[in-house]
Amino acid sequence: MLGPLRGRDLALHAAAVTFYSGIAVVPVALLAIWLTGLVAGADRVRRLTGRTIAALPDQIGAPRALAALIDAGLHLTPLLALASLLPATLYGEGLRRAFVSIYKTSGESLVGWRGRVLWLPLLAAAPALLLSLFLALPTTSSLWIRGGWWSVLGVVLSFLAAWLVLTPVVIWVFRYVAPGRPPWLPTVLIGSFTAANLSGFLHGFVLFCSLPLNLGAPFGGFDQIGGTVAVGLWLYLFHTIVLVGFAATHAVKPRLSGEPSRADEAGARYRRSA
Repeated sequence: MLGPLRGRDLALHAAAVTFYSGIAVVPVALLAIWLTGLVAGADRVRRLTGRTIAALPDQIGAPRALAALIDAGLHLTPLLALASLLPATLYGEGLRRAFVSIYKTSGESLVGWRGRVLWLPLLAAAPALLLSLFLALPTTSSLWIRGGWWSVLGVVLSFLAAWLVLTPVVIWVFRYVAPGRPPWLPTVLIGSFTAANLSGFLHGFVLFCSLPLNLGAPFGGFDQIGGTVAVGLWLYLFHTIVLVGFAATHAVKPRLSGEPSRADEAGARYRRSA
């Protein structure tokens, strides 16, 4: 099922994408919040996200970081938004380069720029995606705060909301940002399943933020460094899930047509060389 990963260093590819995302994730978030504020209004965005910020665990400063990010995004100027666009598209470049390397696409030119351009439609769709998630936040956050079984219901609803928002994003990434154009059926099914895993993983990160951990202990007491490393580790695991989902999509593709896959041929070569 994961033939495209045979003979590939998954950890190295996930780390490479994480490096690109470390540069791009804040500009992507700023642009998404800025565009959503232009569409829905800054006051509405603050109202929809305010209860979630209050409900987040503050052991490692997650509420303050999210509040600062939303405030910075809403105060972005067109000039600053344009400046953020270049690093934001690095996310698409990092994903495309990792996918091309795993898929063994030979002779593709302008790999980085292809990834950047194909990432732009997701930025354009950010207001619709983000606003649909923001609309669910007041309900889910109020349920978190109530405690007991209400908290469980809030987590379930929050999981479903994030899953629905992430599904079209993952499908677009697997179908267009990645090379090979897999058929729609495996792309939709595996993309949706991958999005569900990513949604659960993000909720696991919220749980991680609630743990009374001394993240600075391994780094001489520098909590900021420990927090940065922790976020980097979660991003690394996040992208590992994405790459496994991509590999599964392309492993299913040749089986639908009954032809030997590129992954099978690569695996045969790998076994012969071993």
